[in-house]
Amino acid sequence: MAAATERKLFLGVRLKRIRRDLGLTQTRMAEDLGISPSYLNHLERNQRPVTAQILLRLAETYDIDIRGLSSDSDSAGARDLSEVLADQLFRDLGIPRHEVDEVAQNTPGVADAIVRLYRAYADRRRLADLGAGDRGEAGQGGSAVMPSDWVRDFIQGQRNFFPDLDEKGEALAGELGAEPQGFFDAARRRLTDRHGVQVRVTPREVLPDSVRRYDHHRRRLMLSELLAGPGRSFAVAYQLAVQEHDADLAALVERAAPPDAPTGRLLKVSLANYLAAATLMPYEAFRQACEGAGHDIDLIRTRFGASFEQVCHRMTTLSRPTARGIPFFMLRVDSAGNISKRFAGAAFPFSRFGGTCPRWKIHGAFRSPGKILTQIVETPDGRRYFTLARTVWRIASPYAEGDSELAVGLGCELKYASRLVYARGVDLADPAVTQIGPACRVCERPACRQRAVEPAGRTLTVDDFTKSISPYPFAAG
Repeated sequence: MAAATERKLFLGVRLKRIRRDLGLTQTRMAEDLGISPSYLNHLERNQRPVTAQILLRLAETYDIDIRGLSSDSDSAGARDLSEVLADQLFRDLGIPRHEVDEVAQNTPGVADAIVRLYRAYADRRRLADLGAGDRGEAGQGGSAVMPSDWVRDFIQGQRNFFPDLDEKGEALAGELGAEPQGFFDAARRRLTDRHGVQVRVTPREVLPDSVRRYDHHRRRLMLSELLAGPGRSFAVAYQLAVQEHDADLAALVERAAPPDAPTGRLLKVSLANYLAAATLMPYEAFRQACEGAGHDIDLIRTRFGASFEQVCHRMTTLSRPTARGIPFFMLRVDSAGNISKRFAGAAFPFSRFGGTCPRWKIHGAFRSPGKILTQIVETPDGRRYFTLARTVWRIASPYAEGDSELAVGLGCELKYASRLVYARGVDLADPAVTQIGPACRVCERPACRQRAVEPAGRTLTVDDFTKSISPYPFAAG
């Protein structure tokens, strides 16, 4: 199968939009790019693919981010639109895939508008099921998008990579100067000495409904005794990030221009999480450890005093241009298939409105707690990925209702699998492959269509919508 870099790029609509936004004629843009007007006309009509040379000239001439010209955006638009149109509401229309692809490619703005409208409808429907009715919880402040959805989309738009925060995390880790096993004590001392913040580990009776609480008036950070070592380290790293870089985090939020105040607050929490992880697992040291250890997660977590989930999450952020890691994607689900976390350093067909495909072994992980399960999967677009899955435990109050066991799935394109210890002994040239869809209700395979159902289990709560960007997404073991 051809690698992604060998695929032909047909970006006619995007080229035309760029030209019109710049107020240029075809003749003028052709002169700027050093090509003939007829050739540019062929490019805009998708009669010729865009070459790497043209992409570079566009970037240099008009100061355009090449990532924004990637066909991954068109593919993502087609996937999202396909998932929307797979709803029972539209199923009788029988819209063929090629029509969906044409709409996403030729009128991406229309496709985005349809997806946005459906998302608002889906949010209203979910909140109605929770008894929210028409009180207006969806889209607070007039926004038609749930804050958690907006933040997830923003983070994915950045490929889950924030270079400024990585640099600040490396600098802060260097100032702490502690070995990974001594990180908690070093960060705790800095909070006390520099910021007057006391850190206390308290009995579970003191914090019956949470694992962490910060008292602004007394300047006291209280951590539950239920929080294990990696969770405690992340908790102090998060508080240190907020104390030392609050203004920087606020500036990043302002530049992102969230639609309302609740979304802005949620984005700031998420960025503080990122900075905490960048301090606990500094970029270059972490990347080198990953490459040197063959991405052996258990070995890496030991070196950095981190948890399995913390390491998996951090692996999705290694996109520094001068020192890239493998572009991983990550999911976290409960036993009912509800997604509470999804991040990716590259494109992956995540489900936007449903659960995950039941053929993916991330669901089977619950039958083998603590065991790493590997699988090579193929998505409907023909791309293959090497994946692994394992259960983790959510840190929670012993009195909390619900299952505290979760499953984490990590994966990358098959072409990177040879760099993973988990792929040793696997025939990567002619592997056994499981075909999956981004969500079972959009899968077109007859065998899957017969059992296409929404994830069963507990009803999602409003709190579930924000779990992936709570202050402790790395707390699970």
